[in-house]
Amino acid sequence: MTYEKNDDLALDCLLLAGQIMMESGAETYRVEDTMLRMARSQNLDAQSYVTPTGIILSLGEQQKTKIISISNRITDLHKIAKVNNISRKLTLKIITLEEAYDELSLIQKTNYFLPIWLQILMSAVSSACFLILFRGVWFDMPAAFLAGGAGYLALLLIQHLSKVKFFSEFFASFVVALVAYVAVRFGYGNELDKIIISGVMPLVPGILITNAVRDLMAGHLTAGIAKGTEAFLTAFAIGSGVAVVVAFH
Repeated sequence: MTYEKNDDLALDCLLLAGQIMMESGAETYRVEDTMLRMARSQNLDAQSYVTPTGIILSLGEQQKTKIISISNRITDLHKIAKVNNISRKLTLKIITLEEAYDELSLIQKTNYFLPIWLQILMSAVSSACFLILFRGVWFDMPAAFLAGGAGYLALLLIQHLSKVKFFSEFFASFVVALVAYVAVRFGYGNELDKIIISGVMPLVPGILITNAVRDLMAGHLTAGIAKGTEAFLTAFAIGSGVAVVVAFH
């Protein structure tokens, strides 16, 4: 990519770093801090306004201002760590701005997630482990294993078919509760409540809740409230899916 002015490259590089971090589930204050540190390394007096759905960045009154929309948000801590590493290298003058932009572009295009089958397997294993953590009986571990894996598989399938996050979480928790109910009904499980709770644990928005609290404590009230609301809707969707099965129990 050819730039007439170095400031144009800096603006795009900073926005790309912020976009990757926000789409990967980083806290708002961390995104702003990373962008401003990168700007200071280039002797730029940048100002930014970051929300969960968009970033506004300006390099000054006489410079361009750009806005970028954040439409998809997932949890990918590996990408956040890699962007932070690029920020440190740029600040220490280990790499140039052009090299930083190229590395960020590569990070944005790369999928660092584990294979789908391994994600489902780890979800099932974690559900079985949560059952013991919640003082369930060992006899219920296979049911919790199956419920957690089936629920996560349902989550991935509905996410592929629908962009509405509520539907995927609702259907996933519904599948977890249904599998748990069938297991108990046919004698393959004893404690329905603990099997369900263990099965939905991989769906719980723990990182989202943590980020909401951290943003609120850092003074980013808009972002904190927005993330808290998103976490509440996720929890409501999970509870609703379970309630539908339990209501007919």
